[in-house]
Amino acid sequence: MSVLNVESAAPEAAQVTVVDGYVPVIDLSSARSGGAAERQLAAVIDEVCRTSGFLVIVGHGVPERTITEMYRATREFFALSAETKAELLAVPADPLMRGFGRQGSLAASNAEAEVEQERALPDISETFTVNRLGEPDADRALPADADPALRTPNRWPELPGFTEAYRSYYAAMEVLAADIMRLFALALDLPEDWFEDKIEQHMTNLTANFYPQQPEPPAPGQLRKGMHSDWGSLTILYQDDGPGGLQVLDKAGQWLDVPVIEGSFVVNIGDLMAIWTNNRWVSTVHRVVNPPRELAGKERYSVPFFHQPAYDTLIECIPTCTGPLNPPRHQPVRSGDYIIGKFSRAYGA
Repeated sequence: MSVLNVESAAPEAAQVTVVDGYVPVIDLSSARSGGAAERQLAAVIDEVCRTSGFLVIVGHGVPERTITEMYRATREFFALSAETKAELLAVPADPLMRGFGRQGSLAASNAEAEVEQERALPDISETFTVNRLGEPDADRALPADADPALRTPNRWPELPGFTEAYRSYYAAMEVLAADIMRLFALALDLPEDWFEDKIEQHMTNLTANFYPQQPEPPAPGQLRKGMHSDWGSLTILYQDDGPGGLQVLDKAGQWLDVPVIEGSFVVNIGDLMAIWTNNRWVSTVHRVVNPPRELAGKERYSVPFFHQPAYDTLIECIPTCTGPLNPPRHQPVRSGDYIIGKFSRAYGA
């Protein structure tokens, strides 16, 4: 990969630094300078979202301690006994599946008909999920006609500092997601605050994934997480450098490894952005592969923030993505109805 410095038209503005590749590495520092550099960064993001839909970001502004504490808490949680974790199993009535997910649960996205694959084998992972709708002050985020079960409380483990670490990390991801959505607006030739009212009362799941050791070889075709696309507006992923990592499917049908860079996040757009942008931006299929047998004794952790717009947000073709020769290709859908339907079909809730 080559390092590209996109020069700013204004000498005093920061450069936009990009490490080129199918999944490029982009420094967001220039987004704080405003002006020409920010616009150029948005143009780079537009190009990436038209091709791979995946990028790695550095210069994101999330404090290192916030990430470190979340990672510590995640490792401590999954090290608990199976019996203790089972006490926090997601309740079947919860539309958002908050709490602990059993090892071997089927990947939600694998249920989608548009991802053609065999789905007979479960993923090799455990999960833990929280959502701001499960917090005590979340009532204002939902309309009166929303399913009351969306207010199901988060299922916090009794671990010192765990809840604080996750709430702090969640808050940092809210800020980062809003920053990225602002850049998305600029990339789509919209006012920079165009998405602001649509995501202010977002309903985002934060999910920790634990991929345990594999003392026995997986069944043929069984992966840590099978091929899928994400559902929402965007995903912000923290991943460690454990073996057996994230891969994306490129336009030629080849699986490519996503770079792992210390202190970075992987960002990818979800299916809702394809609806919003009238397929101008793609929602790329990806998967998590198994480690080679010589490294099968190592664990891996990742934590995606599945950004989902506010329940009442109507997802429909945005004005800059349609025209006389490019009519809207998707039916409008309300964000809350959309995500609940996805979970229902995937998990049989």
